[in-house]
This record gives sequence, structure tokens and C-alpha cells, in this order.
Amino acid sequence: MKKIVLVFLLISAVSFAQSPEEKAVQVVQAQLEAYNEQDIDAFMKVFSEDISIFNFGESEPIASGKEKVTEVYKNLFASSPNLHSQVVNRSVIGTTVLDYEIISGRQGSDEISKIIAIYEIENDLIKKATFIRE
Repeated sequence: MKKIVLVFLLISAVSFAQSPEEKAVQVVQAQLEAYNEQDIDAFMKVFSEDISIFNFGESEPIASGKEKVTEVYKNLFASSPNLHSQVVNRSVIGTTVLDYEIISGRQGSDEISKIIAIYEIENDLIKKATFIRE
């Protein structure tokens, strides 16, 4: 009987285990949903303490550290009541997630912007985000 229970537990554990790719997607999806809800607390839960955010091709980050990133996004959410991101395409390579996004409502504007966001996941948290902007 003990062997049957042990086998069942092992099979259950394997079937519920997520691959690194699945975990990375889950983290990025949680970030997207919190962004669209402008829930700063849920949004920041998926970032590492030493998060760095970059514009593609720049060596200096837009913001580094959870405190500074929180400040940046609090300001963005406050000035963008209709902010919304729609993922048009998502690709995953290991623990890196690339989202092609269409953003609307930024800074109260009706203008649509397109970005490619590259999220690097480490220990189930976003460690680095790089944005390629239109």
C-alpha cells in the first residue's frame, strides 16, 4: 500500500510541476493583468528587488531597484486612467518572455503605441525588462 501511495504522489508531483517556460509565462501574465488593472501592489509582486528596466540599446536603465520602479509605475498609473496593454504575440525562450504589445491610454492620450517587451525571469520574478519602442 505504501508503494502505491508513493507512486501516486510522484505521478501527481510530476503532472503539476511547471517547466521554467511555463513559470516565466505565468509571471509575465500576472504582471500584464495587474498593469491593466493598475494594481500597483499586485504589479510589483512579480518583480525582483533588484529589477532593472531599460530602453533597448541604452546602457543606463530607466529605473533600477524595486522602490524606483514602483515610483515610476505609480506615476504612470496615476496619469493614465485608461491605460491598457494588449499582447498581440508572445514568444518564450527559456525564462525570457518577449511580448509584442499595443498600449493605449498612456498619459491620457488616445494615441496607440507599439512596443516589444523583453522580460527576463529569475527565481520566478522579473529581474530585467527591456522595451523596444515604436
